[in-house]
Amino acid sequence: MRLLLNSILLVFSMTAAAACLWGVSHLAWYYALPALIGFMLINNMPFAILHEAVHGVAARSAAGNRMIGIIAAWAFPTSFTLQRRAHLNHHKNNRTDKELYDYYLPGQPRWLRNVWMYGGNLLGLYYFCVLLGNLIWFIAPGVYRSRVFVTKIAPALGFGSQVPELAKLPPLTIWSELLGAFLWQALLFWVLNLSVTGYLLCLWAFALHWSALQYADHAWSPRDVMNGAWNLKVLPVSRWLALNYHCHLAHHQHPQAPWYELPSLVDDQPRPTFWRVYFTMWRYGVRPAPQMGAPADLDFVFPPEEEKRR
Repeated sequence: MRLLLNSILLVFSMTAAAACLWGVSHLAWYYALPALIGFMLINNMPFAILHEAVHGVAARSAAGNRMIGIIAAWAFPTSFTLQRRAHLNHHKNNRTDKELYDYYLPGQPRWLRNVWMYGGNLLGLYYFCVLLGNLIWFIAPGVYRSRVFVTKIAPALGFGSQVPELAKLPPLTIWSELLGAFLWQALLFWVLNLSVTGYLLCLWAFALHWSALQYADHAWSPRDVMNGAWNLKVLPVSRWLALNYHCHLAHHQHPQAPWYELPSLVDDQPRPTFWRVYFTMWRYGVRPAPQMGAPADLDFVFPPEEEKRR
């Protein structure tokens, strides 16, 4: 039943995303703009199903889980196996010095960390860095094992801690999954007769939303591996399209719970809105890092003077 539900949602979301792609390329701007916003939102659903598969909960059988994970990855586009290893590393390194985008550590240039905060998380470059990493693996997988990439390029892009484990993955498996994902994108481009401008606009719109969401779920939260996330308040339509992805603290506390159980697992900890965290990131940029184990700075996220006005 779980596989059937997620399969229906995957077919629906990938079909809707394709319709939005077509609309942006072929319709007048006053219809293309809603289609662009639609793609920005609906393409989060295949990613959410990929996320379920990464945790082994998209289907009850391993074969079904892997199948739906590989297909859901086409919409990103990425490799299921690559994404699984990277994401499980995130659960292991969350809020540690190895994975910290909202703070800067002693010895780290603040301006350089802000480049990543604003460019990567808020202007969408994080998504395009992931795509670039996929393309590098597809064209020249040996780069992931090169000394320059491991010691210089990957740390500068913010995923230096990931590379040693990613380099151990079976190259042929990753390559074949990426081939399927890139062929799916090429098929969409050809069948729907997409324009380059329309296609890139859709990718950028999705990049803006996806990149911001990946860290709005964590920014300014406790420096704790399991509890370093928020259960963000969002509009019901956003919660549904992202399959409760915003219940992110509940997910980190219960990573084996399927998406439809997450709302019942939300605890009584403070819940900022997505927009509160998002605009705080824009306003302040990175801040000096507190010690590992430090709680969330609630007076920063919920300023006392603002609470009084409310």
